[in-house]
Amino acid sequence: MVKKKEEDKILKIVEESLDDGKAEDVTVIDLRGKTSIANEMVVASGTSDRHVISLAQRVQENLKAAGYRSVSEGENKGDWVLIDAYDVIVHIFRPEVREFYNLEKMWNAVANLREE
Repeated sequence: MVKKKEEDKILKIVEESLDDGKAEDVTVIDLRGKTSIANEMVVASGTSDRHVISLAQRVQENLKAAGYRSVSEGENKGDWVLIDAYDVIVHIFRPEVREFYNLEKMWNAVANLREE
């Protein structure tokens, strides 16, 4: 896990990269304290497989330029690319694939759980 300040920088790079690349329907889900896999999850859509791949490349290039490492999978098909950037997980989908998996519904439910 990285420090909150570094996590904020990573999240800002991700959001700006997606905005610059014209990603659609970008959603950030705060998972802090709800799961050990990440503190933030970003879900976005690209208009086509090429757009999804381009967005993923942009995010990774900008993270690398800022000195952050990330790993990804799914670039071969472009339906859905997953980028793991420390405590920020990024999912970039084609709209119909995003609708099918509906990650926001599942993870928003987790994010809204109250700690007892």
